[in-house]
Amino acid sequence: MSQMFVWVGEYKKMLGNLDGWLKKAAAHAKAKSFDPNVLVQARLAPDQYPFVRQVQSACDSAKFAAARLAGKEAPKHPDTETTIEQLHERIASVIAYLGTFTAKDFEGAETRAITLPWLEGKHLKGADYLVEMCTPNFFFHVTTAYAILRHNGVDVGKTDFIGSLTLHG
Repeated sequence: MSQMFVWVGEYKKMLGNLDGWLKKAAAHAKAKSFDPNVLVQARLAPDQYPFVRQVQSACDSAKFAAARLAGKEAPKHPDTETTIEQLHERIASVIAYLGTFTAKDFEGAETRAITLPWLEGKHLKGADYLVEMCTPNFFFHVTTAYAILRHNGVDVGKTDFIGSLTLHG
């Protein structure tokens, strides 16, 4: 299997884990008798994106990585989510989108020129784009979303972050 395809499974898994954290956040809010949608605007620092934007950014990072590396158009999301339920829907739509890709979609992606709007006149090769930008950016936003929930008392831990393991033997 192409190394340029392997990451898709990890991104899908982490988005699924993020979706699970949302369920824990809703349960936490119910147990503490507050509206779970309060967490949508929670943040770790005043100059940092709120939780909703962390989720949107993680989703965008995943969908744009797949689209750009495969030479396809990414689906549009208007970034209008204001509730936990809407964030579930956003995550589900991106997981479903990632599920449409196969290893064949990424043939030649290692050397494909990836242009970005803010890199006028310059580009990254696909492999560099994935390793130097996409993966760190994706995990930055996923980790920050996790930290916001944890900071707000949601009972998430390391096993929630790592998720399921593919065990053998």
